[in-house]
Amino acid sequence: MKTPLLKDIHIRTELQPGDFGYITYLHGRLYSEEYQFGVAFEQYVAEGLLEFCRQYDQATNRVWVCEHNDKMIGFMLLMNRGKAAQLRYFLIEPAYRGIGLGKKLMHFFIEFLKSSGYKSAYLWTTNELPAAASLYKRMGFTLTEEKPGSAFGRPVMEQRYDLPAVG
Repeated sequence: MKTPLLKDIHIRTELQPGDFGYITYLHGRLYSEEYQFGVAFEQYVAEGLLEFCRQYDQATNRVWVCEHNDKMIGFMLLMNRGKAAQLRYFLIEPAYRGIGLGKKLMHFFIEFLKSSGYKSAYLWTTNELPAAASLYKRMGFTLTEEKPGSAFGRPVMEQRYDLPAVG
């Protein structure tokens, strides 16, 4: 496959049937291949997506579904946590990394964050994702907490990044 162009990727903010199942599958497959995460990680993703579905309100929550040639190749969501918003499930298929899609999604996240009146945002990740951490830092997030975790089928170092005082 030739390198895809950012302009050829469609990003939608409406959920469609099958989206959450496919997002769970993508996380399970990619994180298993790239980081040897187990089925427990896929369960963690499914549970979080169920929580999102149950409290979904289009005014305070948002999804960004990235598609190329009618296939989902990336995803991210903003989840309402009161005065703060949580960035979750940020994922891009390997063939689509490095073309500016992650940066574009982060800009959409920040725009929606500001327009929805959130005071801050945060996310959880692991220390095994340096490219993602670099993007978060460039967007103004700072590392605020680290703790050992094992919810993903093997030990990891979980990291919390916060984006204070937006708007």
